[in-house]
Amino acid sequence: MSTAQTASDDPDLCECTPEVSVHASESLPTVNAAVSLDQLPADLRAFLETMDQFDQPIPIKDLQIAMQKLTFSVDDVREFAEFCSTSYQRNLIHTGPQYQALLICWKSGQRSTIHDHRGSACGVRIVDGSLMETVYEMTPDGHVYPTMSHEASKGYVCASLDMDIHQISNLQPEGNDLVTLHVYSPPMREFGAYSNLHSGTEVIDATP
Repeated sequence: MSTAQTASDDPDLCECTPEVSVHASESLPTVNAAVSLDQLPADLRAFLETMDQFDQPIPIKDLQIAMQKLTFSVDDVREFAEFCSTSYQRNLIHTGPQYQALLICWKSGQRSTIHDHRGSACGVRIVDGSLMETVYEMTPDGHVYPTMSHEASKGYVCASLDMDIHQISNLQPEGNDLVTLHVYSPPMREFGAYSNLHSGTEVIDATP
């Protein structure tokens, strides 16, 4: 899932999706946490202050390396980590000039759609729990199919480009939560959602 390019380095990265139908968008559940950096643990605050210095999209390798150095625990951010009983919950922590940072909270059994991050690179750090990631490829006709799945646990960091297609799930036993830190650069405004049942892409509004 990891790669050492920015989403804007290669214009061909955004041209791999064939012409597909686009349906009406819907917004994702997001809590606008409005967190002051002073409320955050020291290493997360320093990380975000460093990211604030970028005036262009953050190179994905720089983002991944910086996220690997983080050490804060779920207890340090628990007051900002809100869950939802019906779907995973996005908690906006901070928006910088070239990125947005969210804590995403997953109850057991919750999962994302099969999706890309069109226009944005993404770095992910597992703050607590373990996740299952399934990676997908697309046929020339626009059908997606899984190519691999892997499980990762607390402290794991990965990064993906804008048109990489994957799904994240919390498949832990009931009562085991998953908390992940996601950093999107530039801030993610929309993403493409896919289905195993039919070809095509639905564009979803991801604006907080």
